[in-house]
Amino acid sequence: MGASSSKCDGSQDSGIGQNDKQPIIEKDDIKRRGSSRKHSSGETVHCPTCQGTGRIPRGWESKLVAVIPCTDQRLRPRHTKLYVAVSVGICLLVSSLVLFFLFPRSVLLSPVAVKSSFVYFTEQDVQINITNVVNITNRNFAPVQAYNLTVQALNFGTVVGTVAIKNVGNIQPLSIQTYSFVIPIKLTDPGLCDYCKKPYLHVHILYLHLQMSVTVYYLAHYEQLSLETYEYIDCGANSTVPHSVQPPPT
Repeated sequence: MGASSSKCDGSQDSGIGQNDKQPIIEKDDIKRRGSSRKHSSGETVHCPTCQGTGRIPRGWESKLVAVIPCTDQRLRPRHTKLYVAVSVGICLLVSSLVLFFLFPRSVLLSPVAVKSSFVYFTEQDVQINITNVVNITNRNFAPVQAYNLTVQALNFGTVVGTVAIKNVGNIQPLSIQTYSFVIPIKLTDPGLCDYCKKPYLHVHILYLHLQMSVTVYYLAHYEQLSLETYEYIDCGANSTVPHSVQPPPT
């Protein structure tokens, strides 16, 4: 009895020792799983909606539709009201600036003075070359082009001189440009010619009624400016002293 029990114990101890030396997972299984993981990781990519724990087949990113819960923070963008308010404010500011700078303002034509007058006597008439000065005021934030300046001089309803100038010039934004022009006057009335030729008169005053018009182009539209004024000159002698013109009577 004692001998048989000792043999059994020895055989069991040897069997347990042999089992302890054997690996639980074979090396072939480990290599197979490692190769399968490498193979699967090469054919799949991380799922963007699974918090980095899931994988989807490579090339299916644009074909799959992700379902996320309604409480997900990505469905609740931050500062939405602030972004909308800032966008609306910027649009209103830009619109106001565009309207302020591009809103058409008036362009003014105003007389300044008679710069000079030169008188020439002939047997039949009296010829006078008068140099006038006018101002063109541009109140816009855009340049103005002036064309077709026409001036007509009348003496008691009779036209005694006209002039037409096609190209006047450009007026820069928010500026005033002074323009000079010469209008030839021809007096053919015998009584008026005798009055201008009288040597004993120190001053031979001649009143003229000027009617001016000019066409301006600015901010994609044309506009015609008109002006009426009165001036006086000495029709018996030359004058190079500038003097102001008279406003039209009211």
